[in-house]
Amino acid sequence: MAGIALKDLLEAGVHFGHQTKRWNPKMKQFIFGERNGIYIIDLAKTAKLFREAEQFASNLAADGRTILFVGTKRQAQDAVAEEAQRCGMYFVNQRWLGGLLTNFTTIQRSLARLRDLEAMETDGRYESLSKKEISQLEKEKKKLQKNLEGIRHMSRLPDALFVVDTRKEKIAVDEARKLKIPVIGVVDTNCDPDEVDYVIPGNDDALRAIRLFASKIADAVSSGRGMRESAHADDSGDNDSDDRGRRARPARQARPEQTTSPASV
Repeated sequence: MAGIALKDLLEAGVHFGHQTKRWNPKMKQFIFGERNGIYIIDLAKTAKLFREAEQFASNLAADGRTILFVGTKRQAQDAVAEEAQRCGMYFVNQRWLGGLLTNFTTIQRSLARLRDLEAMETDGRYESLSKKEISQLEKEKKKLQKNLEGIRHMSRLPDALFVVDTRKEKIAVDEARKLKIPVIGVVDTNCDPDEVDYVIPGNDDALRAIRLFASKIADAVSSGRGMRESAHADDSGDNDSDDRGRRARPARQARPEQTTSPASV
């Protein structure tokens, strides 16, 4: 894994934490110092811990598993959606629906309802409805699309979460912890690192910092998926070679029947 260069972390403003009066003492181990009333995050520790998170994400993808990207704050919405889609994963960038993980069967029913509403436009069912009824259905559909767009193809629980701002997304983190789903989290100086399995200490408010972390995790996922595809291609090639070898091998000749020699008579 390539990791993140300290220069890139510095340029993205990853080192800027929150005001010293707004902090979680558990983050002390990741703080380098204080400047003008702002905590400065130790970027050497950020780089080291990010490599661990990056490797975990890559290994998951290589095993064919899934990661749900989560970031509903305004600064994170675009980066979370774009990077998750780029690497073929799921995302939540609007409101986190309570029970999305812990009551997934209800979410699946909502997804089925969305598919049904979308089908109604083309299968003729709208023709028998009034304008008011159609307007109500359209409103319901748009609301479901807004909240479920990033998980509309998620047929089972994700194998991990990548979360921007674990304090804001506490409900998502708590649900994941309850189900023992690992969490990769961008953790600022006002967050609780104990709630996260793979801590990435860093600024969770700056656009460039969020984009940097999301894009690098997406790169790791893409790398893992690429390794998986290559391994499957190699296995397929080996099987084809074996098949060709079996087809090319001449049929075994039947052994001639042994006759009794004159000496044995």
